Amino acid sequence: MTAVQGTDVDITTEDGVADAYLAHPADGLPHPGVLLYQDAFGIRPHLKSMADRLAGAGYTVLLPNVFYRSGRTPVTELPEFIDPSADPTIWQRIMPIMMSLTPELSDRDSAAYLDWMAESPLVADGPVGITGYCMGARLALRTAAAFPDRVAAAGGFHGGRMVTDDADSPHLLADRVTAELYFGFADQDQSMTEDQIRTFQEALDAAGVRNTCEIYRGAAHGYTQADTPSYSAEADERHWAALLDLLKRTYA
Repeated sequence: MTAVQGTDVDITTEDGVADAYLAHPADGLPHPGVLLYQDAFGIRPHLKSMADRLAGAGYTVLLPNVFYRSGRTPVTELPEFIDPSADPTIWQRIMPIMMSLTPELSDRDSAAYLDWMAESPLVADGPVGITGYCMGARLALRTAAAFPDRVAAAGGFHGGRMVTDDADSPHLLADRVTAELYFGFADQDQSMTEDQIRTFQEALDAAGVRNTCEIYRGAAHGYTQADTPSYSAEADERHWAALLDLLKRTYA
């Protein structure tokens, strides 16, 4: 692990300014870029620590506030330990914000994030990697599909609603993806059942996408998030091994 520097940055989008956290090796040199998509709870110390860990492995990591239209970080105040079962108002506050981020808006934003990374002297030339958590897994797939020439690999962890009956269901984007994909699903996740996981992988396979889809047994939705009750240390370390292996293959 190398020394890491973390800074707050602003990214101009078509619709305003997105605040973001940037983590990179402290040597000031360009390194392979990784776009990190948040879960529904947004940028907070735990997600910044995840960005720092990736940066320590040799990457320049951009963590944007995808809810910037609703305000700068923190978009809504959250406790240090986030437990919606103890405080139902957490979801009452977050759900409308999350639902307001439509696929059209997220695609516009991802273009701005990728442009910012391409222009940064801290990001090496070439396609980037992506990792996303919960709703961020959907954003990771959408970005890989929208910008196939700019995304080399994408990982998604405890992603929900990857398969729906909607016309814009994420799994229907498979034929646009050229990146290698890795998805780690939680078996204790009602937002992504094993039948849906099967449908998801079948769509990737039918489209000829290089992919690995694994089920983390005994894990709940949110298993990587140490500041929530869903956290699983075992599943989290499995996620880190899979993600770093994916990125290592991508940038070898």
